[in-house]
Amino acid sequence: MKKSFLIVFSIIFILISLIILWIANTYNHLVKLNENIKTQWGQVENVYQRRADLIPNLVNTVKGSSNFEKKTLNQIIEARAKATSFSINTNDLNQNQINKYQKVQENLNHSVSRFLLIVENYPNLRSTQNFYELQNQLEGTENRINVERNRFNEKVNNFNIYRNQFPKIIIANLFSQFQEKGYFQSQIGSKKSPIIDFSK
Repeated sequence: MKKSFLIVFSIIFILISLIILWIANTYNHLVKLNENIKTQWGQVENVYQRRADLIPNLVNTVKGSSNFEKKTLNQIIEARAKATSFSINTNDLNQNQINKYQKVQENLNHSVSRFLLIVENYPNLRSTQNFYELQNQLEGTENRINVERNRFNEKVNNFNIYRNQFPKIIIANLFSQFQEKGYFQSQIGSKKSPIIDFSK
């Protein structure tokens, strides 16, 4: 009787130990994947900040042209202010928050695009070395933004796949920091080629 009790107790102890080890391993892996997302989110914010930092230099270069549309300058300054004032808590990178962040950044992007199209009507301004260099830096930054957003989406995908697998989802749902993360998505209408007309 005593021997059979010890065997049963040993089996139960081993099973409980294995379950605890599995829970600890799952938790630690979720932490690692979550931290990878936070790190990558920092990179996304850095490249968006770089773009925001270039805009005042562009605006100041254009301000020198006295007949440049003030309304356009005000729009880009206002869009930049909104974009730089909006931030997300890294513990709350859900789809709704990512969509809000993306919308604010897209508004700034549209303002910059409109601004650059209007500058096409000012050949003297467009040909200055300072403006040319700033425009190239801005284009390079847009490429960096795309790269970092893609990397962020990869990290989110890895996390979401891991956390949503059964039975890992049970552990993930016990902790608020392991909620499903949001993705950057294509802009509405981005599949259509933009029509650019410089003749106006």
